Amino acid sequence: MKWQEYIYSNPEILRGKPVVKGTRLSVEFILSLYEKGWSEETIKQNYPSLSHEALKGVFMYVRECMELETIFDTQKS
Repeated sequence: MKWQEYIYSNPEILRGKPVVKGTRLSVEFILSLYEKGWSEETIKQNYPSLSHEALKGVFMYVRECMELETIFDTQKS
């Protein structure tokens, strides 16, 4: 499975934020649901167009971004 099968970006949709294909649900929004304590089942109940694979694609996309980008320094000064 490749995240590219589930995540894409289009400047015409949400100003180019990465979204799950076929939706207007951004990766950022989905991550915020997890941050609020939503389970995968709750997300899928509220957004039935999302599959387990699409949600997995969100995390695969974020993981790859983390590998390629600079990580914020988390040490307290």
